[in-house]
Amino acid sequence: MRWKLTSLLILLLLTTYFLLPISTTSAANPSELEQQIESVRKERDALLEEQKKLQAELEAVNKESRSLGSAVKSLDTTRKKLAADINITQSKITSSNLTIQSLENTIGEKERQIITHRKAIADTLSALSEYDSKSLLLSLLAYVRLADVWRDNSQLTGLNNRLGEEINALRETRKILNQEKEQKEKVKKEQLSLKGQLSGQKSVVEENQKAKEKLLAETKNKETEYQKMLSENLARQKEFEEDLFRLESELRITLDPSLFPAPRHGILAWPLNSVTVTQTFGDTAFARSGAYDGRGHNGVDFRASMGTAIKAVLSGTIEGMGNTDEMNAKLKKEGKSICGSYGRWILIKHNNGLTSVYAHLSASIVQTGQDVKTGEIIGYSGGTPGVNGSGYSTGPHLHLGLFVSQGVQIRQFTNSKHCQHTFVPVADLKAYLDPLAYLPSL
Repeated sequence: MRWKLTSLLILLLLTTYFLLPISTTSAANPSELEQQIESVRKERDALLEEQKKLQAELEAVNKESRSLGSAVKSLDTTRKKLAADINITQSKITSSNLTIQSLENTIGEKERQIITHRKAIADTLSALSEYDSKSLLLSLLAYVRLADVWRDNSQLTGLNNRLGEEINALRETRKILNQEKEQKEKVKKEQLSLKGQLSGQKSVVEENQKAKEKLLAETKNKETEYQKMLSENLARQKEFEEDLFRLESELRITLDPSLFPAPRHGILAWPLNSVTVTQTFGDTAFARSGAYDGRGHNGVDFRASMGTAIKAVLSGTIEGMGNTDEMNAKLKKEGKSICGSYGRWILIKHNNGLTSVYAHLSASIVQTGQDVKTGEIIGYSGGTPGVNGSGYSTGPHLHLGLFVSQGVQIRQFTNSKHCQHTFVPVADLKAYLDPLAYLPSL
């Protein structure tokens, strides 16, 4: 009777936990998969070396004096580097496909092991049930010698031990199976992110080609026309800063210091993998030249060649996005004055009372309302004159701004002298913060 009760409890346990539905998966050849994964890894290593050389070449070109020749050379070198970036991303996608297949192999193997453990447990329970069905008196009468009694008792103990071992093995196999399934889902999410990156990188390549054609057309391949274009960009920048200051001066927002963190290094993460600050916040040499209508620089500029991945400095929600260059293109066709501004920008509201803006982007791969995590790629840098999304920039870089969330709004320059049609983040002057005070120490 004791074994009947035990068997019933074990069967109930198996039914509710271990005997969960499993799916049979067709297995690819594990050794072939390993060879393919290794081959893709070696190919990617070679691509990374090529990417590193092109990046060094691009940085050298971008350090040259601003001329039409260096601008065209920069665009050509950028296109080569972007092609290498795309190949690396495609290689990562291929690798993730192979990893998923490998995980499916492991999952299939564990599911087959579970079937084996189930059968072993069922057989053991059946044997124990046979022992339990015999009465003690009949069992004793059936034994010829006392040694037979001890032998059967030993077998019963062995069956009991075997049952415990099989249940433990089943539990461990099920645990590994669940871990492998979780890993598979993680890789699939990473692959989805990679596909988004690939789409963004391809759009940057398209913008690069258009930018070169546009640059040569607008300058008529003449250095004097190129220098004139740079001067016009600087003039539009001053006009924009003038309008921005006027609009921001109208804002009178009371800021509650308890609703945002005090400056401390490490609250934010770097927006780039490789960090070089080209202009700090506040009273910089460039600001003193009159570039910002007599005010300080309202963010931090980082060296970033066109197509460099830009990452969220902190988890948050995409509060807004825009591209002032798209409106400028329309106004230019109509013969109206255009506005020098941020170009393509992304505004992220964080949960700690801070909001960050990323400007002069060549592409974005997020949507308004989307939640993003710290370090997640949100777009790609631009800033090359003539590239859609660069705004008034005179060279490739990332502009990062930081605000107190209470004091920033997305506004249209309705009564603007130069930028009536522009939508950009606008903040109370007190709401501007120095990003370097919140980023990691340099």
